Amino acid sequence: MQDPFVVRREAHIAAPPAAVFALMTDPEKILRWMGTEAQVEPEPGGLYLVNVTGARFARGSFREVVPVHRLAYSFGWDGSEVVPPGSSLVEIDLIEQPDGTLLRLTHSGLPNAEQCAGHAEGWEHYMGRLIEVAAGRDPGPDPFYGRT
Repeated sequence: MQDPFVVRREAHIAAPPAAVFALMTDPEKILRWMGTEAQVEPEPGGLYLVNVTGARFARGSFREVVPVHRLAYSFGWDGSEVVPPGSSLVEIDLIEQPDGTLLRLTHSGLPNAEQCAGHAEGWEHYMGRLIEVAAGRDPGPDPFYGRT
């Protein structure tokens, strides 16, 4: 049976997969497009910890890391009983294309339609910011800053 609460997003990014991969695995580069603090250890079993809005930490651990091609990590929110740390799964595939990278994201294991909608909004927002940074532009202040 297919999981009904899955977020799927695709985005074309005008940068090579290696550059996009670095923006998703290097803590300093992550902060250019998402979050106020980041501690990531991109290796199987390694920590994924990002203070996404300055008020809320996403926490999980890396399950799969294939440099410049694929990331998979468990995901949840510190202090949440609805989506606790490590309770869902984010999978990101980076597919090389002649003019950049196709980013394909799947976020599965979400508990209900409300959480699915909220995470879909968040991924849409942050993927837009990632596209801007990968193109060498400043996405500006994050309007999600301070959200809980």
